[in-house]
Amino acid sequence: MNVIRLAAKEFFGMFVDDGSLALLALVLVAIIAAAVKLLALPPLLGGALLLVGCLAILLQSVRRAARGTNR
Repeated sequence: MNVIRLAAKEFFGMFVDDGSLALLALVLVAIIAAAVKLLALPPLLGGALLLVGCLAILLQSVRRAARGTNR
């Protein structure tokens, strides 16, 4: 069973290096898409919010990685 778990982890690691970065990005996209569809948010504003949100998530990920390498 450990071999299967290790293989799955390696396969996932080929595509996603930072799991929380990927998860937060997916959640952000889902929230913005729902806001545009359900709340009639203008698509241009939704795109701007998506850009700002992605930049904020990326900045958080970079800060977390920098803290981890300085220890």
